[in-house]
Amino acid sequence: MSRVTQLLPRAGDQRMGEVLTERSVKARKATDKRQEIPDAALNGLYLTVEPTGRKSWSLRYRWAGKPAKFRLGPYPALGLADARDMAKKGLRLLAAGADPRKAREAAERAERDAEQARQRDDVDAVITLFVERYAKGRNKSWAETERLLRKEALPLLKGKTIQEVQRRDIIEILDAIVDRGCPTLSNRVLAALRKMCAWCVERGILETSPCADVSAPAPKVTRDRTLTDTELKALWAATDRMGAFGPTYKLLVLTGCRRDEVCGMRWDELDLDKRTWTIPGTRTKNSRPHAVHLTDTAIKMIEAQPKIAPERGRKPVYVFTTGGTAPISGHSVAKKQCDRLMAELTGDEIQPWRVHDIRRTVASGMARLGINIATVEKCLNHVSGTFSGVVGVYQHHDFATEKRMAWDAWEAHVMRLVRGSEAGGTLVTLAGARSARGAPSP
Repeated sequence: MSRVTQLLPRAGDQRMGEVLTERSVKARKATDKRQEIPDAALNGLYLTVEPTGRKSWSLRYRWAGKPAKFRLGPYPALGLADARDMAKKGLRLLAAGADPRKAREAAERAERDAEQARQRDDVDAVITLFVERYAKGRNKSWAETERLLRKEALPLLKGKTIQEVQRRDIIEILDAIVDRGCPTLSNRVLAALRKMCAWCVERGILETSPCADVSAPAPKVTRDRTLTDTELKALWAATDRMGAFGPTYKLLVLTGCRRDEVCGMRWDELDLDKRTWTIPGTRTKNSRPHAVHLTDTAIKMIEAQPKIAPERGRKPVYVFTTGGTAPISGHSVAKKQCDRLMAELTGDEIQPWRVHDIRRTVASGMARLGINIATVEKCLNHVSGTFSGVVGVYQHHDFATEKRMAWDAWEAHVMRLVRGSEAGGTLVTLAGARSARGAPSP
């Protein structure tokens, strides 16, 4: 026997009543009892009228030998014609051996799952996941990566899932940035998108990356700017009029360290008795600790800094700070001030340069002093170049002595340059620095 039997009229019900019309449905009044009015035009369709006046539609039938009710929806949101259409669909499901209630539950579940999947794979959500699970743990500049993705890419991808992003979308994002006159920025955005999409492929979120075969909009420019001796001398003099930023620029010149490493210097990283500044791996670009020898001039500048505690009762944290709670900030303003002062001191316009170019200037200057490239790279905390590949795996010499002599030789050169005692451009050689320090020659 079939599990499905349509509900037959029962005594006392208005089963053989009128064919319902929009007018009769609208005119039906509530009573003190719940009413169920059958539609004679379609067996099983009922209009329910509650004592409160609320009206709704339902389909009544038998399922597995028991009475069943499939709620179609409220009136007037669901009109008579639509109610009949829905009831017919329910009857067709019954004829096929399916329960309309279960079919609706399955459809709603599938819709919820699809919406959850869409929300999970929304580009905005994928950016958040990428930053949290990948970028933060591997890239110290993750905040800039997130900024590029959200500010430059997301506005043109809003409302899309990551699977809906096509190569054309990526190209349009890059074209828009180039049209603003920022070709280099477009390269950086492409790099961020390419990394995120590759991560999505690795995790099975994407089958292929939409960034595949997309070329960088602008040719990569390798910077080779270094400061001349005249510019370096002017820079040193300018720092005397730069307030709190002055000592940081001088330390950049003396150490060759990165801007954020110097400006974020902490008192607990310093051992002034041993003349050593140890930058922890959490603050270096390559995540490797970096021991920096502090020369005489560097020691004097550090000792001259006021110790500002973040609050009463606590020890000072940052060497270069204005309020004690964070490292010194306002780098762009300081750089503009430095450029202006250098131009005044030289009486000529200074060619564009970046703070990071000081680091390249130190490396080039050390090489001019005859310091070998391996030592220079150790002074810069580089792990590529001389120390890449197999050499980096098996070579564990710390170069502490060589680095100390290199920094001392570089300081001696800078001081002579600043004091104007390098007549004819004579360099202070590494051997000369050893002699001045009383160190033996190798």
